[in-house]
Amino acid sequence: MSKAIGACIFLIGAATVYAEDSEVTRMAAATDVLNEMAKDKDKGIPDDLFHKAHCAVVIPSLKKAGFIFSAKYGRGFASCRQAGGGWSAPAAMRVEGGGFGLQVGGEAVDIVMLVMSDKGMKGILASKFTLGADASVAAGPVGREATAQTDATLQADILSWSRAKGVFGGLALQGGTLRVDDDGNKEIYGSKQTGTAILTGTVKPTSQTTGLLNALVQCGGNQRSR
Repeated sequence: MSKAIGACIFLIGAATVYAEDSEVTRMAAATDVLNEMAKDKDKGIPDDLFHKAHCAVVIPSLKKAGFIFSAKYGRGFASCRQAGGGWSAPAAMRVEGGGFGLQVGGEAVDIVMLVMSDKGMKGILASKFTLGADASVAAGPVGREATAQTDATLQADILSWSRAKGVFGGLALQGGTLRVDDDGNKEIYGSKQTGTAILTGTVKPTSQTTGLLNALVQCGGNQRSR
């Protein structure tokens, strides 16, 4: 089988996965990831990191394609803090790439990324950027007391975690691309909207985004701590 044919098969398979769930279903899954994390803070993402984050990205059920290529792909949502407090309406995002270092075979995992710097936030606001190249990414620490041991890690623009079988762990998402999901945003907001317009507060939240925004407040508060 030629590489071109193999690539086509992979892209068709990825498109099929993308079409499996509606944005409402996917948003509910992302909300569940954050709610579960909030319930188990001793083994999840440290509170102080979430409270310092500029933006958060949640990708429920990122999948690994073991057929032909070991690529990973998933769809989820990003939200950024607003100058006056609170979180922006969520923007639909896609993450794709082959260098994620997942060690879970073909199992789907949930991904949470916290954007910790202005540089990382500029990357999120771009239509597409590469994790580890356009912004540095490091595996995030786990647990309430973990941040005291991670001075070097905290220099990263983005911290990332995976959750498999209910357990959070740090994950280095090197080489993956994160881009705005135009189709997803059109489904949520009823018309084409740019990621920048959504994440900077120009686009207002809808009733179907309430659960996810409430979960973000529960995990990260309304105001970013310094």
